[in-house]
Amino acid sequence: MDYKKLSSEFWQRGYLVVDNFFDPDLMDQLDHNIRQYFGDNPEFWHDEEFLSKSKTEVIPWFPQNPELPDYSAQMANPFDRLETDSRLKQLTTSLLGEEWSPLYSMVMYSGKGTAGQAWHQDCPPDDPEKFNMNRLVYTRDLCSDIGGQTVVMPGSHRKGELPAGEPHKDLEGQVVLSPRKGTLVLLHGHTWHRVLPITGAFRFSTNYRVCPRGTPADITDICVYRNMRYCFASDRVVEERETIS
Repeated sequence: MDYKKLSSEFWQRGYLVVDNFFDPDLMDQLDHNIRQYFGDNPEFWHDEEFLSKSKTEVIPWFPQNPELPDYSAQMANPFDRLETDSRLKQLTTSLLGEEWSPLYSMVMYSGKGTAGQAWHQDCPPDDPEKFNMNRLVYTRDLCSDIGGQTVVMPGSHRKGELPAGEPHKDLEGQVVLSPRKGTLVLLHGHTWHRVLPITGAFRFSTNYRVCPRGTPADITDICVYRNMRYCFASDRVVEERETIS
């Protein structure tokens, strides 16, 4: 694996796609546990204000957090094993440098007919040197029949704040990613991105978030949307943004 080449691509685009990165058997184990946890009709986790304003319909699960009441060591086991993958660690180091820090892992689930996720940045771009990085793992194929593909704006990690506007409107130059089983997608926290509506039965991915040395652990508490900034730590809108077309 050419880590130098992959690092150059990531920093140029603000994202990186590596197909067939993970072992299919491990993907099956993760997929089984995720399906078992969510069942057929899980309830939304966020309140109505967030769902209506963010245009983001996703249900999170934090499988590796032992402080949560739904934690299970057995369910967490395949997630723990994936996180220790030496290639994943080396690739992360090649992108972020030494002494990067893990934040948390989070499964993001969306059911049939839901809106997906509106355009957003995972953390405010006020300081270009302070950001998180998403390490997104896909245990099954995403395609047009299912929906839920990830949409990114190449190079937007260098463009500052996501412009105010319609939450789901197409942007010129956007790229639609259709990850397959075993794909790893690395995404800079300042990169503008969204998830398309889900037309199939369901869609989910697992996000192992990390950040470079010197970045505060609460870097992802505030998320930037086109119509607001939202603080997940306090579950409230901290800034209304004027929507322009």
